[in-house]
Amino acid sequence: MVTSVDTEVMKALADPLRMQILRLLAVESLCVCHLVEETGAKQTNLSNHLRLLRQTGLVETESCGRFLYYKLKPAAVAALAEDLVALADQARATHDADTKRPCP
Repeated sequence: MVTSVDTEVMKALADPLRMQILRLLAVESLCVCHLVEETGAKQTNLSNHLRLLRQTGLVETESCGRFLYYKLKPAAVAALAEDLVALADQARATHDADTKRPCP
């Protein structure tokens, strides 16, 4: 049974603004000022979302002068995708085999 899908990562992905941030970071590394411009969200709100994304391992930072740039970690996204593909494969096999646990 696939149990490696991290619930904290899934919670992080459930927020529309965090998903928007990840989509933007998939295209290029950005600092908070860029994300404020792109999303219209307040800097403090974005900083909180970015902190959570860093804690879940989806995003990393790089200092550039006095700015901190955020980058999406492709390996983390790929690992999540692999876990979800494995879960889908298992569900497909169970569905096709019509596997049921008998009731007592």
